[in-house]
Amino acid sequence: KLNIGYPVTGLQKCIEIDDEKQIRALMDKRMGTEVDGSVLGDQWKGYRFKITGGNDKQGFPMKQGILINGRVRILMKKGSSTYRSRRVGERKRKSARGCYTGPDLAVICLNITKKGESEVPGITDGEKPRRLGPKRAAYIRKVFALRKKDDVRKYVVRREIKKNDKTFYKSPKIQRLVTDKRVRRKQLLKKYKLERFRLGKENKSKYEKLLSNYLKEKKAKADAAKKAVDEAPKKK
Repeated sequence: KLNIGYPVTGLQKCIEIDDEKQIRALMDKRMGTEVDGSVLGDQWKGYRFKITGGNDKQGFPMKQGILINGRVRILMKKGSSTYRSRRVGERKRKSARGCYTGPDLAVICLNITKKGESEVPGITDGEKPRRLGPKRAAYIRKVFALRKKDDVRKYVVRREIKKNDKTFYKSPKIQRLVTDKRVRRKQLLKKYKLERFRLGKENKSKYEKLLSNYLKEKKAKADAAKKAVDEAPKKK
């Protein structure tokens, strides 16, 4: 099976190919490699595909960086793809498929990087709009080409939801939004931090002064006691 997606339209389609000659052109290729589409038939003439992944017959996904054509067990930690750690610092040995394609794969995922002359029904002829708009403030600015001083809260994408006779709108909470309240809070935290630093410095100098006075007094007492012992008449 080949799972072919086209990021421009947001559509994807799964097709089955039985011809070994066509499949052989995709064998022993690394993830991220681009392949000419004409190897799959005249319908794909002029198209370019990028291999983005795949699953073997047991369902283990391909993982970039494992440079073999087969399955291995590797030690994974937090941040590794295909693994979710349950505890802090946890590592676990798990099975993963290498990043080279082979005959043991059940599905190969392809992305269209260059469109050919003819349209492919179900992939390039339609369009699937995004259900949700961007959530992060920087992404909203990028989509609507906003300046830094523009208010991103006015441009957030709202979804219309109808429930019985009522209509209401849902919008995401904007992430990484720098508001006046956030700036003021950061200023106060900075001021508090500097105040603590200054106070700590003052307390340290006071303590050092007190300690030096104490040590001087202690030394003076010790010297006086020693002198008194030396001056005292010795018993015969």
